[in-house]
Amino acid sequence: MRKRIWLTTAFIAIIFGACVMTCCNSDDDRSVVSPTDDSSQFVTLTEAIPDAILEIRYYSTYNFVGQRIDGYEEPTALLTKQAAAALKEVSDDVKAQGYRLKIYDAYRPQKAVNHFVRWAQDLTDTKMKQYFYPDLDKSVLFPQGYIAERSGHTRGSTVDLPLFDMATEKELDMGGTFDWFGPESHPDFCGNPETGEYTGDNSKSPSEPKRSITAEQFEHRMILRRAMLSHGFKPIDTEWWHFTLKDEPYPDTYFTFPVKQLSK
Repeated sequence: MRKRIWLTTAFIAIIFGACVMTCCNSDDDRSVVSPTDDSSQFVTLTEAIPDAILEIRYYSTYNFVGQRIDGYEEPTALLTKQAAAALKEVSDDVKAQGYRLKIYDAYRPQKAVNHFVRWAQDLTDTKMKQYFYPDLDKSVLFPQGYIAERSGHTRGSTVDLPLFDMATEKELDMGGTFDWFGPESHPDFCGNPETGEYTGDNSKSPSEPKRSITAEQFEHRMILRRAMLSHGFKPIDTEWWHFTLKDEPYPDTYFTFPVKQLSK
């Protein structure tokens, strides 16, 4: 989500007919945008991974906006066929370690992007501030890069997820809230994600007293990260939960169909 805003309003207007920006999880620097409502190359994620646990946050009201997001018509998750196949390999990997995948978000339609824009522009709407961005004034979300022009999720091969512990039958403690706007969400918070070493360095936390995560919580993030990278996904440096298929099939295509069960 933390990428600079680099397309001009005029260019976006030509492409989408209006100035469209995407909140959260933009991880691309592409100049070609091809919108389409063709869902033929997508699958419902639970068909590929039947035991995946879904908690689709943008279908619920527990998200940084505080209401169901436009375009999420059913509490399901969709991905391109290629991304779903790779994620099935991840699922098999973590199941052998005693975990299951829990999905917060996968494909995200452009209609959801537009909803994020409207929310971001209304500086009076801060009802979810204490839960997702307590250290930030809402007015800085654009200039500080927490909101970008568009999201890799809309290309269909990006997923947001934690792990679920089969032994405790609870979500694994990852040391942070999904969509938390702050350095505590960075993979390198309190450790080195390249080596997997926990350092305890929480100096980037803006709160007083400073927030931190434990060595166990950091390791939980690393278990997820290692599994995702081992099966063809790439991370970003601002969100421990966000991964995109490295060889995504539609790198320049932004999809517009809603999130709901696909017709067979």
